Amino acid sequence: MTTPETGATRLPVATAPRCRQVVWSLIRPQRVPAISGLVVLVLATAVSLLSSPLLGRIVDVVADHRPASALVGPAVGIGLVALVQGLLTPIGLSQLATAGESALAGLRERFVERALQLPIADVERAGSGDLTSRVTNDVTKISEGVREALPEFARSGLAIVLTLAALTVLDWRFLVAALLAVPVQVVAVRRYLRRAGNVYAAQRIAAGEQQQQLLETIGGARTVRAFRLGGRQLPRVASASSRTVDRTLDGVTLQTVFFARLNLAEFIGLSAVLITGYALVRDGAVSIGTASAAAFYFHGLFTPIGTLLFLLDEAQSAAASLARLVGVVDLPAPPPSATAAIPAAKASIGIEKVGHAYLDGHDVLSDVDLDIPAGHRVAVVGASGAGKTTLVKLIAGFHPPTSGTIRLGGRDTVDLGPDGVRRTVALVTQEVHVFAGPLSDDLRLARADASDAELEAALERVQALDWVRLLPEGLETVVGDGGHALTAAQAQQLALARLVLADPPVAILDEATAEAGSAGARLLERSATQALTGRTAIVVAHRLTQAATADRIVVMEGGRVAEQGTHAELLASSGLYAQLWKAWSKDG
Repeated sequence: MTTPETGATRLPVATAPRCRQVVWSLIRPQRVPAISGLVVLVLATAVSLLSSPLLGRIVDVVADHRPASALVGPAVGIGLVALVQGLLTPIGLSQLATAGESALAGLRERFVERALQLPIADVERAGSGDLTSRVTNDVTKISEGVREALPEFARSGLAIVLTLAALTVLDWRFLVAALLAVPVQVVAVRRYLRRAGNVYAAQRIAAGEQQQQLLETIGGARTVRAFRLGGRQLPRVASASSRTVDRTLDGVTLQTVFFARLNLAEFIGLSAVLITGYALVRDGAVSIGTASAAAFYFHGLFTPIGTLLFLLDEAQSAAASLARLVGVVDLPAPPPSATAAIPAAKASIGIEKVGHAYLDGHDVLSDVDLDIPAGHRVAVVGASGAGKTTLVKLIAGFHPPTSGTIRLGGRDTVDLGPDGVRRTVALVTQEVHVFAGPLSDDLRLARADASDAELEAALERVQALDWVRLLPEGLETVVGDGGHALTAAQAQQLALARLVLADPPVAILDEATAEAGSAGARLLERSATQALTGRTAIVVAHRLTQAATADRIVVMEGGRVAEQGTHAELLASSGLYAQLWKAWSKDG
């Protein structure tokens, strides 16, 4: 079960019972390494507890003024304990880490699979920062918990249980003395847990909001500068960052108070054990060495108890992150669709009375009517904010229109469903991502079964094969982050080659040549023309030379179609397009 986060548009988070179900389902296949790791750690911990009695034996030898030779046995024993513990502990921790990492890999795969299926409209309503923070911050927090906290938690828990048992073996009164620290620890933990969940959940939300503001400001830096929005965006970033700092300080304060109470508990417990030992030695019930061993045992509890309770802090933070991941995993998957792509020969586009408004209620499109026959190439032009990108996103199925109807091949996109629209329409924007890895793998994202010959044919069609052959290892050259750097024009040609491989009946280019310089833009225009051949195409034109060669030009203004026609017709009408062409030709 999942519940929405504060704010109606955020992606949901899972409830605690649902998180436990998911964790168990992930751990169950890893029972063998998990159990074997615990068994080995039990042995390692049990062996390590022999050190305290051996130290107590040394104390007795010294107290009784025995010869130095009597120290050999305990000293050798301590050395053997250290050796065995040193051998067994890494094996146990390794087994637990293997189980944990395997379970985490399963969660990552389920999360990524579901995240990739999310409708773009849902992601945009939630804010891309929300999903991004889950992919980065939350996954990192859980990874740290599995890699570091889980093995330490198991080892510390075993050390505490076995040490308390060892105190009982020495004398049950030592156990009673040690347990005097428990009430203070219980109070500290209860007060901590009562607040920790909300504090760390608030931290995650604040981090997501901060990331969203950074993405909007830095990712849209050109728009921010062009419209002089720095005065608005910078205070928003500062406010989101301030909230993140405040929530982080809440967590630091909570931890500080928590550990202060734990230190008080340690003082009470150790004092009680020392007083009990003094009384028992005075009465002749135990030797000085036994009392010393009890004190060593309790002092040895400081680290595992501190670690265990500190890991409650990590566990709370990781649990908040886990709930956010499982919330996405549990989102209902889109129903499978058997809808095939519209055949290229019938891939017409019909737009009737389409209007669209975003969540703020601002109308972006109003009463848009267009009829694009199959196989035609249409250019959409207009000033920034005219509604060009919104229109092509509606056609590509990113958002449903607020009003009106969009048809592909005569079929309503609602009837086609998301899968049908996706199989029919492909959108290439100016924001192209080059995935890290061999260039051939990057291309095969569009068609996994493509042969090397087909990859080369797609590259040749978009005039990219020559520079690919000059790469150090050709198609197998590693590109993307940490690999061979591609220019903006090369990255865009790579995207166009993927378009050729995917072979959609309808292709949309949204200012796909805008990121290249003048020379690069001319090359990309030729590449784009080749990639669009044989398809119904819509080009949001950054350069009007693209519009001039289109079968029809659609001029948008204020969210409406202001005029449409061929390049010659629109120039002759002396309307808005003619003004744009005149201004562009003069600047060019």
